[in-house]
Amino acid sequence: MKRDELERLSKAELIELVLRLQRPEKTSHTSSKPPSTDRKERREHAKPGGAKPGHEGHSRLLGDDVSERIAHRPEVCPCCRMALAPDLAAEEAGVWERIELPAVRPQVVHHHRLAVRCPECGTRAVASVPVSGTPFGPRLHAVATYLKTYQALSYERLQAALADLFGLRLSQGGLMNLLRRAQGRFQAGREAAVAALRRAEVVASDETGVRIEGCSGYHWVFRCQDAVVHQAAPTRAASVVRAMMDGHHPAVWLSDQYSAQQGHGLAQQTCLAHLARDVAYALEASDDPVPYRLKLWLGSEAVNLSPGPAWPIPAGSGPE
Repeated sequence: MKRDELERLSKAELIELVLRLQRPEKTSHTSSKPPSTDRKERREHAKPGGAKPGHEGHSRLLGDDVSERIAHRPEVCPCCRMALAPDLAAEEAGVWERIELPAVRPQVVHHHRLAVRCPECGTRAVASVPVSGTPFGPRLHAVATYLKTYQALSYERLQAALADLFGLRLSQGGLMNLLRRAQGRFQAGREAAVAALRRAEVVASDETGVRIEGCSGYHWVFRCQDAVVHQAAPTRAASVVRAMMDGHHPAVWLSDQYSAQQGHGLAQQTCLAHLARDVAYALEASDDPVPYRLKLWLGSEAVNLSPGPAWPIPAGSGPE
């Protein structure tokens, strides 16, 4: 705002502007902003590396699944330099562990179909195809599905990972077909989870923005006592909820205060984690005793609800 614009403001407008500038900045602890947007505090006298003073040291535990054990004997006495016979009695002085990954190479098998001529009737008999559908085996399907979905690699990075780790050169089209085939293996489990969701008396829901195939989209999460359902959608509208619930209205719907999340249950419960962040910001921005009382109430409610189910609350959800 320029100087001449400030000069035209009334006294009340100036007071409001100053108060607004004095309000604390919202962080991931006081809003739904992701932690990556928080401003990092500068440490002037922090020492690089090392444990904090008074911290009890811990050594790494040795692994139980041992592939090989090798005994190393001293060959020469360090004092008199006398050669030590290999049949001398020995005791264990310590164990030093080395962990290594085995060399991983793709197993490429060529199945050759042979044809023979029947000596009786002269018919040419050809062996049946031993492999059908896809040249990629189930383990490759599992690894590619894990890296693409759980580790959220793009197709380009998935190509690079398979090439760098296993020496496999797969096209993006081949990867897409591979993942489509793998998707069918999860269909029965997803249908069972959705059916449980549509029977539940209490359902929690939230959504957050994501990139889907290079475009902006939304990752929805629906949770009940017996199932968790993830749904990718191009929109943040209430139509996603209506399509997922298919007419079912649970007794209690748990969500934030975003309008698209309202009206899907017989009763609405506002997410306590979202309320707690609002209260935390109110404590920073105000001297009013009400936020402090709300904080005490939310703390007691969290203790009372602790034995119950843990509702999922993805970071970066909608407006409070």
